[in-house]
Order: sequence, then structure tokens, then C-alpha cells
Amino acid sequence: MDLHEMDRYIKSIIKEAGHRIRNSFLSDISIESKSNVNDLVTNIDKEIEQFFISRINRDFPEHRIFGEEGFGDEIRDQKGVIWLLDPIDGTMNFVHQKRNFAISLGIYDEGIGKLGYIYDVVNDDLYHGVLGGGAYYNDEKLCRLSDTVIEESIIAMNATWAVPNRYFDHNGTLQLIQDVRGIRSYGSAALELAYLASGRIDAYISMRLSPWDIAGGMVIAREVGAVATNIRGEPANLMKQDTFIAANPSIHSRILEKYIQQK
Repeated sequence: MDLHEMDRYIKSIIKEAGHRIRNSFLSDISIESKSNVNDLVTNIDKEIEQFFISRINRDFPEHRIFGEEGFGDEIRDQKGVIWLLDPIDGTMNFVHQKRNFAISLGIYDEGIGKLGYIYDVVNDDLYHGVLGGGAYYNDEKLCRLSDTVIEESIIAMNATWAVPNRYFDHNGTLQLIQDVRGIRSYGSAALELAYLASGRIDAYISMRLSPWDIAGGMVIAREVGAVATNIRGEPANLMKQDTFIAANPSIHSRILEKYIQQK
């Protein structure tokens, strides 16, 4: 797989997909619920995923697609080249705000992340990473993350995890909120990983993410030195939904050891 050729190709279709999404602001959007009333999907999510699939199937018929809306392939292993796609990560923001959402895409070969893309559609900002080639914000190469400490860190985390829940003892999370400099929640895992890679935040924690939420962002974040695991410290799961923490390497283990106690 020629990564440079693939990179050029992917950037062109991501920009085209973004143009289609921006044009959708001028039309009526059909909104449905999936697993619950707050798990939204729109006709635009579906149309953009189908747009990607049609291009991939045409130009890379040997590749497989693992997409959020289910129009791709049934993925049971990580063999070969797989495109992990979330056509609109942050659908609730897309519906309610028309901002704070992104296209998220990761290209994996035999389970290894080779290319990662997060496209902030409204702001026309593209974050991308190439395995061994660095991470970029538009055309600017991102620096390796500098060491930090908990007390000077900004952490991205949904407020849901600061109240009683079935995943872990929320008292540890409450202590983390008290100890850090600030807490943020943007409503898009992809954007939060992009902000981690660009140094705007120092860690991102979630108790329930799917592979397409994190695949692209992990490639980008790892190129600047970030560490990504589940809350048990195991490699992030690219086959099914799992817990997730990505952080500056200087605080990743401390967050897990001191603040996250799994039930």
C-alpha cells in the first residue's frame, strides 16, 4: 500500500464528503433514533457513508469497510486493509448546533493503523497522521507532546462519567475533576482526539466507544506520542465497543491507577 498515494486520494474524497455535508445545511434533514432516543442518525450520516463505500468499492475493491451506519462489510477479523469510518462523529451536535462534528476515518492494514483523518467540516480543518510520518493540522506538522502533570491538565470527559454508573466508581472521577485544571466535553470523540494530538487537551476518557470513533484519531495521536488504551490498560479495541482513554504519556498511567477504579 503506497501511503503517500493513498493519502492524496483520501484527502480528496474527505473534502468532497465535507462539501456534501455543508450543502445539506440548506435542506431538510431526516432524524431517527438508534439504540436510544439520544443516539441519533440522520439521512446525511447514511448518505455520506454510502458515498465513501461507493468510492472505496470502485477504486479499492479488495479493501473492506467497517462503518458506523452498517453499509460496509461484516468485520470479524483484522486481516487485510480495513477502512474504519464514522461519516459524522457527533451527530447530536450536527443536528442541534451545525458544528462540533467531524468525519473520522482510519486505514488499518493487518490491524496496524497506517493513516488517520479527522475532518472538522464546518471549520475546514483537517487533522491527519501517517504511521512513522508524523501528525498534521492542515499542512502544519504537530509537535510531540510535552510532559505535563495532572494539576495543570485539561481533561475531556462526558459529565455522565462523574455520576453513578455501571462501569466504574464515580468517586474517583469526581476526585479527578477536583485535581485537574479543567474539564471539557465536546460531544465528538474524533474532535477530542484531534485536540489531544494538537495539545489543546491532555487526555480524553470515555466508557463507551466503538472502533470507528477512535480508529482515525489513534493514528494521529500516537504520532505525537499519546498513549491509547481501554481503562484496564489494554490495547484499544478495534473490533467492538469498549472503554477508552487516550492521554499525554506523562499522565496516562496515573489517571488509570489513581482515578479509574473499574467495578
